[in-house]
Amino acid sequence: MNALGLSVLIPARNEEFLAKTIEDILANMRGDTEVIAVLDGAWADPPIPDHPRVHLIYHSTSIGQRAATNEAARFSKAKYIMKCDAHCAFDEGFDVKLMEPYETGELAGNVTTVPRMYNLHVFDWACKACGHHSYQGPMPGSCEKCKANKGFDRVTIWKPRFTRKTDFARFDNTLHFQYWGACGKRPESQADIADLMCCVGACWMMPRARYWELGGMDEQHGSWGQMGVELACKSWLSGGRQIVNKRTWFSHLFRTQQGFGFPYPQSGRQVENARKYSRDIWQNNKWPKAVHKFQWLIDKFSPIPDWPESPSKPAKSSIGLIYYTDHNAPAPIAEAVRARLLALCNGHQLISVGLKKPIPSFGHNLTFDMERGHLAMFKQILAGLEASDADIIFLVEHDVLYHPSHFDFRPPSREVYFYNEHTYKVDAKTGQAVFYYCKQTSGLCAYRELLLEHYRRRVEKVERDGYSRNMGFEPGCHQYPRGVDNYKAERWMSRFPNVDVRTGKNWTKTRWDPSEFRNKNSCLGWTLVDEIPGWGVTKGRFDDFLKETCEVIRGRVFIQEKRLHEHRS
Repeated sequence: MNALGLSVLIPARNEEFLAKTIEDILANMRGDTEVIAVLDGAWADPPIPDHPRVHLIYHSTSIGQRAATNEAARFSKAKYIMKCDAHCAFDEGFDVKLMEPYETGELAGNVTTVPRMYNLHVFDWACKACGHHSYQGPMPGSCEKCKANKGFDRVTIWKPRFTRKTDFARFDNTLHFQYWGACGKRPESQADIADLMCCVGACWMMPRARYWELGGMDEQHGSWGQMGVELACKSWLSGGRQIVNKRTWFSHLFRTQQGFGFPYPQSGRQVENARKYSRDIWQNNKWPKAVHKFQWLIDKFSPIPDWPESPSKPAKSSIGLIYYTDHNAPAPIAEAVRARLLALCNGHQLISVGLKKPIPSFGHNLTFDMERGHLAMFKQILAGLEASDADIIFLVEHDVLYHPSHFDFRPPSREVYFYNEHTYKVDAKTGQAVFYYCKQTSGLCAYRELLLEHYRRRVEKVERDGYSRNMGFEPGCHQYPRGVDNYKAERWMSRFPNVDVRTGKNWTKTRWDPSEFRNKNSCLGWTLVDEIPGWGVTKGRFDDFLKETCEVIRGRVFIQEKRLHEHRS
């Protein structure tokens, strides 16, 4: 290895954690490594202590993140360069672990490396009255535990959150960065060093000569935005490669909490201009150093959410139903639901998970010896997901009568939670039915990998912190840190509705009048009805209605649905 192996390049503008980042690098580097920090528009505060391995470049007027990265790379004389943000922590020996695959020949010189990423927990607010800690963000107005407002001390934590890991990412069809946890389930992604479509841009490294072969960072993009996409397209389309090295890691502060300001300006217009420029140069194949067309990159990683499937890599579409129950639904309703599901399964995998007692002859049955509760329900769903090998999962409950058209849906994206909101709620006593748009777990359909990742995190979070109504029941409806992750939820509507039977023992309350909604945006489409489209009259005849659904057996379900529809007409 050269006398100087690695230069760590840090473009920094008004970064309060720059000194801590440099301190962390110096403490954890084990090779011949240096730090080159560009103080882009302001001196560091707190100041950077003198150190023979730390070089500072100061600009009184900001030149921008890309230009600062290029300047630091020009100053370097090392064999390798690594760019990182000014709010990061690092694995012990990260520098040696990143350079070693190049030195041993495991990686070629035309490869860009991204270390495994964890979220960084930088500080807490400690209540001066009781000592309770609140997670980093703006100073609380009062203590969430003791409610006192006697002030807070900011306590430095500076530790990786090892439960918040990122190995894989992509960009969507607007060239917008997206996390891609599901990619990690692919067989080709299991190795310590695996191909990576895109990265967040917070930390990456490569041989310095390679950086200039790629033209450095393209300052025509503007100061900020699209760095991960630019890096990915240059790495792959030049005939090279981009990989994640899981043998080492960095930890990055995400400014998702209020109270953090971005050091570089990032107005919506600037971000969109960078994305517009990016789309033009890459999708229109205008980069002069490319040896591959842009479509080659899409085909390589296909199937990719938001992108058309590559003909050479058809998507799998095996279907699984996961039924979970606490046996709290009245027997006639539960029996009708199970009878319909058996008839509708149509060869799809069915896994049932019950509490306390088994469910004979109803798919692959699992039994949990737990009391009814939020954690029990989440563990039931997780157990079903872990037992399944299907690609697409429908979550089904013991008090919902499902229409055949519900199971015709196929998720168009692997990283979105889809909810069938075509559901009527019917009172089991009166038969009165009501419709309003709402997302329910009983109507959830998504790819198994996405649900598995979510429910593992959800169970871990509830076991650690307890259940809070702020996190909700429905994946995708509450963003992190209030919820579990940042994947989105979208609505879909089956041709005919499902029937959600309300018995008084349901987890959620039914609102039979718009005045019962605290948020009027939550009662969109509210309609009180006596009969349900595709099913028939329910008001005043629920017991008869249920008997009709109980007649549904395998081989007769579609006849039964036709008869009910004709009866309504």
